[in-house]
Amino acid sequence: MPRLRDVISVLESWFDPRWAESWDAVGLVCGDPAEAVERVVLAVDAVPATVDEAISAGAQLLLTHHPLLLTGVHGVPADDPKGALVHRMIRAGAAHFVAHTNADVADPGVSDALASCLGVTDLRPIDPQPGETFDKLVTFVPVDAAERLVDALAEAGAGRLGDYDRCAWTTDGAGTFRPLTGAAPTIGVVGEIARVAETRIEMVVPTRRRAEVIAALRAAHPYEEPAFDLLAQSPLPSRRGTGRVGRLAEPMTLAAFTEHAARALPATVWGVRAAGDPGREVRTVAVCGGSGGSLAELARRAGADVYLTADLKHHPTVEAVTELGGDGMALADAAHWATEAPWLHAVAAALDAEFGTTVDTRVSRIVTDPWTLHAPHAPSQK
Repeated sequence: MPRLRDVISVLESWFDPRWAESWDAVGLVCGDPAEAVERVVLAVDAVPATVDEAISAGAQLLLTHHPLLLTGVHGVPADDPKGALVHRMIRAGAAHFVAHTNADVADPGVSDALASCLGVTDLRPIDPQPGETFDKLVTFVPVDAAERLVDALAEAGAGRLGDYDRCAWTTDGAGTFRPLTGAAPTIGVVGEIARVAETRIEMVVPTRRRAEVIAALRAAHPYEEPAFDLLAQSPLPSRRGTGRVGRLAEPMTLAAFTEHAARALPATVWGVRAAGDPGREVRTVAVCGGSGGSLAELARRAGADVYLTADLKHHPTVEAVTELGGDGMALADAAHWATEAPWLHAVAAALDAEFGTTVDTRVSRIVTDPWTLHAPHAPSQK
């Protein structure tokens, strides 16, 4: 049976906490990593109703997208609304874990699930993040020590490319040097020029592992002063990033797309509203789970015919659909909760695939969208 630490390790491999925004609060809120996990409840929000649901279900983990403690706190007393939820979960043996903006930018992440719900494929990020930064390490070692050095560098984190490790380029040549007074050379004599058959080794190094790899190089290299170059490489765009843009299998009008989105997304009182010509043809669709208004211009530049997100504001919406002429873009505004809820099902399926029958996953059926009433205007009377 997996422990909480095992589940967290898997979740953080999918949603690395380093990807979260600096203002965000992700990770384990409460719970003992050593405790066993048999049941997980997933919800967008940690509110009294979803905490009740997790406890009633006998869950050892409540996994939410939105943080319970987003702003800084100095304590969680039981007479505080949020503190009361923390105390209730601890007493019931239910841990709480959050994956928020680190899940927004993941590949796959929140917007991938939203796009899939709408039938949008061939996805790419609206705002791609740079991939992990790498250095290129070049060093030189006597031929008979090359394999041992490659092993040591790989153990420290060098030479990892996707699903491959210990990746290295080697070529043989001749090294020359002259030990000076004070040196204690492994090979050669002080004051005399030495020529040694050496292997040139090249390996990529994640920048975050630079110190460990250089330490391993110095420890494993037979020379007193190993020669090496460490070259910073240019970062490249990755598959990670905020929002997604892709294509529908068949084009449809904006009016039809709005109805399609309302049927496809989890039902809320808010529903889906759109801004733009109802007859506009929609082929390329951009989406962003949650509040994605700031990405509207990037979505337009990406060629989107319509951009679906949540919490759109009046003035940017007017500008997007009226002030850009033929370069404009339609906008669709859905409930914040509804744009993020599809992600819960994607994570539940991934947990099922990872842990099989050892962990029971349940997606909360509770709608935590705060808007509970909608009264459309009555048709004008003449």
